[in-house]
Amino acid sequence: MITKSGWINANLLRDFEAEGTDAHRLCTIEDGWMERFGRDILISFKRVLARERLVNELEWWANSSKFKFERIFARFVAQKNEEREPPRLIFGDPSENLQTIACERHLKFGIDFGAGYSVGLFVDQRENRRYVRHISPKRLLNCFAYTCSFSVSAAYAGAVTLNVDLSKKALTRGRENFALNGLSTIDHHFIADDVMAVLRRLAHKGEKFDVIILDPPTFSRSPKGKTFQVENDFEKLLVDALELAERDSHILLSTNCFTLREHALEVMARYALKATRRAATFHRQPALPDFPPGAGASSIWLILR
Repeated sequence: MITKSGWINANLLRDFEAEGTDAHRLCTIEDGWMERFGRDILISFKRVLARERLVNELEWWANSSKFKFERIFARFVAQKNEEREPPRLIFGDPSENLQTIACERHLKFGIDFGAGYSVGLFVDQRENRRYVRHISPKRLLNCFAYTCSFSVSAAYAGAVTLNVDLSKKALTRGRENFALNGLSTIDHHFIADDVMAVLRRLAHKGEKFDVIILDPPTFSRSPKGKTFQVENDFEKLLVDALELAERDSHILLSTNCFTLREHALEVMARYALKATRRAATFHRQPALPDFPPGAGASSIWLILR
């Protein structure tokens, strides 16, 4: 599905379009990668040479794959989150709206190239979102919900959702994603607060969920100065989440932290299960055909018994 040069092949591109998906990765090379959001392209690069190579190869690949695009944006991947900047337009009409819409299996998601480093949809979670639709949960708790893409997938399958994120703006965009898909938000709740504090309140109320999404940022800081560091705090996050998990429920553990790969997540999960006297099996989604091995988020699902 991926050529030796790092580009997806024309057959995979056709498969995506046939299933109603126009948000996915196009190419991965050393120090950079390229993603598609509708007719727009986003290049993420660690070195300028990687950006230039991707731009130069795009025209050749687009011609050979009969792929048409309108704009190219590029963003530098800084090592520190606070140094990250919004993508910059490097090709296309600068007068056009920086907002657009991308589709994933016919669900619509708002994309905003001017809202910050992240544009609104993480394409490496595509199979996990599909799995949520497959599970068809009754109640989904979406921690660090961002623009609520997991919740849109769950609501489409009939679930009631609770979405928690520090950012009011992100949750507003989440509501807009519901509206894009004709989904009412009447039975869905959006809480702009610290996830750890919300989990404690939910446990005190005796709330239970049959799907819980734990996909935290590597680092975050609340307005009150409280920090979340995924390497140090993920285990406590999972222990608290397990208090809210129904029997036979599913919990997604996912992270982009390069020091927490799948094995580390499983070790952490086994410790948390032992600490809470819960039992679970582990499930992994199929590898993404547009991502090379080791690229993208590390994820495992816990299926509680």
